[in-house]
Amino acid sequence: MGVFPDHTRIWHFARDSWRRICDSRFVVRTNPSLIAAVLLASSTAVATFQSASTRFPSRLDSYFKNTVALTVEEQQQLASGQPVTKLLAGDASKEVAVFGAVWINVPIRRYVDAVRDIENFERGGGFKITKQISSPPRLNDFAELRLPDDDVADLRSCRVGDCALKLGEDALNRFRSQINWNRPDPGAAANLLMQQLAFEYVTRYLKGGNDSLAVYRDSSRPTFVAQEFRSMVDVMPELTTYMPDVRKSLLDFPKSGLPGATNLLYWQETEFGLKPTIRISHLTIREGADDAVVTSKMLYASHYFWTGLEVRALVSDSSRGPGFWFVTVNRSRSDGLSGFTGIFVRGRVGSEVQEGTLEGLRITKRMLEAR
Repeated sequence: MGVFPDHTRIWHFARDSWRRICDSRFVVRTNPSLIAAVLLASSTAVATFQSASTRFPSRLDSYFKNTVALTVEEQQQLASGQPVTKLLAGDASKEVAVFGAVWINVPIRRYVDAVRDIENFERGGGFKITKQISSPPRLNDFAELRLPDDDVADLRSCRVGDCALKLGEDALNRFRSQINWNRPDPGAAANLLMQQLAFEYVTRYLKGGNDSLAVYRDSSRPTFVAQEFRSMVDVMPELTTYMPDVRKSLLDFPKSGLPGATNLLYWQETEFGLKPTIRISHLTIREGADDAVVTSKMLYASHYFWTGLEVRALVSDSSRGPGFWFVTVNRSRSDGLSGFTGIFVRGRVGSEVQEGTLEGLRITKRMLEAR
């Protein structure tokens, strides 16, 4: 595993870490003097203590109580230093969404510095490769991109409307017309074409934004990534109510951006799930005087996902010391959650996603505070 966990990875591929999650243990260390004070206090004093212990910065307090609807017990758990997660409402036929939060007792800059070094931040474990894309992109940025052998075999028979990989119509037609599938080893040519397609894809996105995102033609019905992303973002109160400027930048990039923010693109080859997956993501980091916002926007995934977004808010709280509240919200849209079989899949996926996020918060807190 890398220096810090990738919350998107843990969320998207929670099934792969399920055994590790089940084996994990979390010990809550309680201050003995505090216990004594509570035991000796009157009922009125107890109520006053509980109210003070669950006081959050005003911008988080409303969100925790009115949007996420954390219970009193969950608020107290969060205030005591334990991570809290909760599944959020979404289109159950195609969407999974989870909230997570924890107090981390280190300066915000420590996390920001770590995530800026994306190649080390998301490395090891299930990440075979993480590569930051140059600005402007270069074809050589994708020189290490390799399609798994199974994907190369599948591409041999891919057609518009019937393919095991998520690709647009132009890409599918180019794999048919530009690759000699009768040669002994078509994989080398297929990899070169995939590298070229990835380079062209990110170049178009940086110029045209979401309008340049793919229209997947792997199934009988086209999937418009830009439409799925917009409709997903439009139901996220984290953005519509609390961070409209972030929402605008996510939808209108590159015409509109966050002042002072760092933007970078990167691609990955992962070994999670049933199939290795190539992903391309857009990371935005904005650091303020007493807070920071990090968004990770999935632009492409060769399997499973249409789109995805993680929003991480880091909020200082002077009443608690030099640390920060780490709040993460993950949403993704994907195949496999609709129809009759989806009824059986959704419940299990939701539980494992929540457990995976919880484990990710624990690891992040432990590893940041240990540095």
